[in-house]
Amino acid sequence: MKLNLSNAVHYHTHKFPPKELDYTRLLPSLLEATDALARYDQMLQSMHNSEILLAPLRGQESLASSRMEGTFSTLEEILQLQEESEGQDPDEVSKEYRSEAVETYLYGRALKDAHRQLHDGYPLSQSLIKRMHQLLLSFGRGTGKSPGEYKTEQNYIGSSGSAQVSFIPIAPEQLESGMEALLDFLENDSTSKNTSTSMPPLLRVALAHLEFEALHPFKDGNGRVGRILITLSLWKLGLISKPHFYISRYFEEHKADYITNMRNVSAENAWTAWAQFFLTGVASQARQNLAIAEAIASLYEEMKIRFSEDLASRYSSHALDYIFTNPVFRNSRFTSNAQIPKQTAARFSRVLLEEGLITTRLEASGSKSAVYAFEPLLKLVRI
Repeated sequence: MKLNLSNAVHYHTHKFPPKELDYTRLLPSLLEATDALARYDQMLQSMHNSEILLAPLRGQESLASSRMEGTFSTLEEILQLQEESEGQDPDEVSKEYRSEAVETYLYGRALKDAHRQLHDGYPLSQSLIKRMHQLLLSFGRGTGKSPGEYKTEQNYIGSSGSAQVSFIPIAPEQLESGMEALLDFLENDSTSKNTSTSMPPLLRVALAHLEFEALHPFKDGNGRVGRILITLSLWKLGLISKPHFYISRYFEEHKADYITNMRNVSAENAWTAWAQFFLTGVASQARQNLAIAEAIASLYEEMKIRFSEDLASRYSSHALDYIFTNPVFRNSRFTSNAQIPKQTAARFSRVLLEEGLITTRLEASGSKSAVYAFEPLLKLVRI
C-alpha cells in the first residue's frame, strides 16, 4: 500500500520544550488538577493495604490503555491472569489465555517492573524505557516489532488500514538526541536554556508525554509505553507518593480530542491547548479514581462485617484481603496463598458461594480447581 503523505504533519523540530506557555490560561486548570491528584493520593495513603484498591484499578488501566491500541479483553480475564501469574512463570501461565488478554496483562507487568527498577535506585533512562518496551512486547503480535529496540526506519501515524498518514514522527537518526532532550527536561527544573522560569512539575509531565508520543521511538507500543511514563513521571517528580495514578480511561473516552490536540502541537505550535487538555484529564481522572477508591473502601468496610459474621473465624480478615486483592481467583490458589489453613479456606469458599458473595466463573475441570469472581467489587471497576 502506497502511503499518502500529502496532509501529514511533521514533527516539531527544535520546538521542544516550548519557549512560551499561556500561564494565565493554564493556572486554574493546573491548580484544579494538582488538588484533585493530591486528594486521590491522600486516599491511597490512608488505606492500611493500598493494594486492595490498586489491583482492580491497575486492571482497569491495562484494559483502557490497550483498547486505545485496538486490543480488547475483559477485566475478569486480566485479573485472573494477574492472580495466576503471581509466583509462577508468566510465560507458562499465559499459554492458556487469549493473546489479546496476555498483551493487556503485559501492560501492568511492565508498569510494575519499571516501578521496582526506579524504587531500587535506577534512573528514568533510555535503557529503562527500552526494558519496559521489551516486557510489553514479549508475547503475541509484539514479538515481531523489535521489542526493546528503537526504530531504525521512519514510522508513520494514521488510521488503521488507511494509506493516509496524519503525522510523521522524528526521523530515526535524530531520535537519540530527541530522547536525551526529553529525559533531561523531566529531570531538570528549568523550562529551557532560554529562560530561568521554573515550570510546575505537572506541566512538565504533560509536555513530556506529548514529546514522547511525537518522537514515537519504537515500531509499536509507543502509546502504551508513553502512558506508563506518565505514571512514573508523576511519582518521580513527587506529585504522588507511589506510582499508582492511571489516566488511560480518560484518554480512551476522549480519544479524538487526545489525537487532535497532540497533532496540533506540531501543526500549530499549540502547546498551551495540549497542556490544558492534559490537565483537564488529570483532574477528571483523579476525581473518578477517588470516587472508585472511596466506593471500594466503603465496600471493604461493609464486607468486613459480612465476612466476620458468615465465616465466623479469626481468619476471616485474611480471606477478605485476599479476595479484594484478587477479585478473580482460582480456588486452589486461595487455599494455598491466603495464609489460611487449607481446610478452613476450603470451608470459606463453600460458605461464600452459598451466601452469594462470590460466583463461579469457571467450573472445576480435571486437575484444575474452579475459578471464582467477587462480583460486588468487579461492578465498581468494570469498564
